[in-house]
Amino acid sequence: MKSICVFCGSSTGASEAHDTGARQLAANLVDRQLALVYGGGNVGLMGVIANEVLRLGGHVTGVIPQALMDKEVGHINLSKLHIVRNMHERKALMAELSDGFIAMPGGIGTLEELFEMFTWLQLGFHEKPLGLLNINGYYDGLITFLQHIVQSKFLKPEHLALLINEADPDQLLQRFANFQSPHLNKWLSKKDL
Repeated sequence: MKSICVFCGSSTGASEAHDTGARQLAANLVDRQLALVYGGGNVGLMGVIANEVLRLGGHVTGVIPQALMDKEVGHINLSKLHIVRNMHERKALMAELSDGFIAMPGGIGTLEELFEMFTWLQLGFHEKPLGLLNINGYYDGLITFLQHIVQSKFLKPEHLALLINEADPDQLLQRFANFQSPHLNKWLSKKDL
């Protein structure tokens, strides 16, 4: 792995633990010589993690739509900044540039990015590790709901097991390093699609 995509909020949220978790993840990325790929913003947890990776001497690539640059929320001091036409191009390029995906605490946009990468992983469109940085139990409710989806027979247990859930960024990245890409296509049939 050379680069990790981090999905996170354009807000820092209600807890200082989110800010602390972003800084810890930044330090772990730099320690492991992993570049950060993210949404290119200079606000919220996006700004926190990007600035911390840069401060520690790491490489940061941002991908942001022109409309958000026009609103002056883009980070102009990154190692590399890609300005794209829309959110679809943004996600596609972030996926192309990354060897794994982490969702930190965030809002609807973070969840949308997480679930798109989760769907692609389930369908075998990529075979890169995907995880939640579950700071302060932020994603506990989501995990409970996903288990409900499994119990309701809309998600297979082996597919839910593909989503790595850790509260500690170093442990999360260690599990990424040990990730064995399953042969997902053997699990799929026409009725799954």
